[in-house]
Amino acid sequence: MDTRTLQTSEVDLVYDVRGTLPAADGRPPLLMIGQPMDAGGFAALASHFPDRTVITYDPRGLGRSVRKDGRVDNTPVTQATDLHTLIQALGSGPVEIFASSGGAVTALALVATHPDDVTTLVAHEPPLIPMLPDAPMAERARVQVRDVYEAKGWGAGMAAFIAMTSWQGEFTEDYFAEPAPDPAAFGMPAQDDGSRDDPLLSERSWAVTDYRPDLDALAATPTRIVIAVAEESGETLTGRTSRTIAALLGQEAAVFPSHHGGFVGGESGFAGQPEAFARRLREVLGAGR
Repeated sequence: MDTRTLQTSEVDLVYDVRGTLPAADGRPPLLMIGQPMDAGGFAALASHFPDRTVITYDPRGLGRSVRKDGRVDNTPVTQATDLHTLIQALGSGPVEIFASSGGAVTALALVATHPDDVTTLVAHEPPLIPMLPDAPMAERARVQVRDVYEAKGWGAGMAAFIAMTSWQGEFTEDYFAEPAPDPAAFGMPAQDDGSRDDPLLSERSWAVTDYRPDLDALAATPTRIVIAVAEESGETLTGRTSRTIAALLGQEAAVFPSHHGGFVGGESGFAGQPEAFARRLREVLGAGR
């Protein structure tokens, strides 16, 4: 693995190249992206593609990538511009992308604005709140997570986040009547370390979940777009957003093994099924050739 840094006026983007550029097999590089997950979250999945050139990176201001723009918010359009710059720097032409969660939102923004950058995009569980029929209630639930985090710290905030993202079905008053979850029930620390800069629990990534994809641009793009959903997600927020955006694009969501982080290995504490996930990803990517 070769670790490189792409320096721009606004950010030093750190990315990892597994394999050769250009790819030895003549296929496009496979870019794996998340948000707020950085490159480390894709180590297990990438290990199941030893025959491919795989690129992982740390988004602007996350992991090893250092911002120089004086901002702390994470916006899909800005990160899509970073991805475009990175793809151009690779010098290997258009890429294939597997993008998960907020990374899938960024990738949809990229394809809408730079369609020639990507041959196939597999967008796994993009959390697009405006796509939901109960969007105002989902936004209220998000605010509640932020408020718990601001009041009690990371452990309580993460417990509230897990409760929100595990809720089945539309957000109703029944959800808000639930007692605040105990951090210990999720293995989270109860003590407050005083920090309030977590990109998942603060407002820093609200622009990601507030993003409205340009459906007309996505419908017109030459990029093959596959919306993916986890088989265990059911009627959770990301399960519902995935099926909704898929339907708006005239397709059924492709089902992938495990949960929202199903590609993650045991090092995370929330292990999925990375080997089975990789097989499914190969199948979906191969169907476009």
